[in-house]
Amino acid sequence: MDPGEREWIDRFLSHLALERRLSGHTIAAYRHDLLSLVAFCERRKLARFDVLDHSQLRTFAAALHGAALGARSIQRRLSAVRTFYDFLVREGSVKCNPAQGVRAPKREKRLPATLDADQMGRLLAFRADDLLSARDKAIMELFYSSGLRLTELASLTPGALDLKDRTVRVQGKGGKDRIVPVGRPAIDALKQWLGQRAGVAKNGVDALFVGRTGRPLSVRAVQLRVGTWARRQGLGQHVHPHMLRHSFATHLLESSANLRGVQELLGHADISTTQIYTHLDFQHLATVYEAAHPRARRR
Repeated sequence: MDPGEREWIDRFLSHLALERRLSGHTIAAYRHDLLSLVAFCERRKLARFDVLDHSQLRTFAAALHGAALGARSIQRRLSAVRTFYDFLVREGSVKCNPAQGVRAPKREKRLPATLDADQMGRLLAFRADDLLSARDKAIMELFYSSGLRLTELASLTPGALDLKDRTVRVQGKGGKDRIVPVGRPAIDALKQWLGQRAGVAKNGVDALFVGRTGRPLSVRAVQLRVGTWARRQGLGQHVHPHMLRHSFATHLLESSANLRGVQELLGHADISTTQIYTHLDFQHLATVYEAAHPRARRR
């Protein structure tokens, strides 16, 4: 590829850094993705970006697929190429964006891992007899009770709780607020934690959950504590905060089948995001069917 063409990549990355103010990590990812396009062009002896057409970029995507790259990674590379060509069009280097309409292979939807009711009961069945265990029990009870995202829980303040009405105000994605109910066990755990939080939180710290030092508990710290308790309680699998959110949604659908209500509680903008849990619910029903129906039982 002509050396001058590579300069367009440098100019594009500078545009991302200076005008769009993207992070260094994101810019490095763009660089990596565009260099894979350069390698493709060099293998096909294409000297300039303006000679690539829609068909060749489809071949580029197919080559990535043939190299066993995952669908998500191919989507990301095509997105980088599409954005790069938008920049080239804006700068007058090319007339049109040949990457428009080029699609990656559909990726398989992975069903989220969940805990069943017995596993969840085992996870939460520990005594909160000191500061950290009281805090951790409140965290996990709230995750499971209200289906919060990890970042939502980590950003809560005591003022977000209404213990009398048993609700919590959550700021979700896009800065959208929602109010979700909090179950009785979570309320009890939160009351116990709030009684101890006052003695450890530093002045001016408004986070609901704090560490030993009195400073806000980080997202990573919450992840580690959930994993630690799963091992202590003998669950025998990796448990992370989002698994508690998945379990919340799945258990609600199993008992209510109210997809729209679960969408509201989870704070999903699009109901198609919530529909993944209907697949989990169907798996549960299929298991029950195979175990109970005379014509489904294996001999």
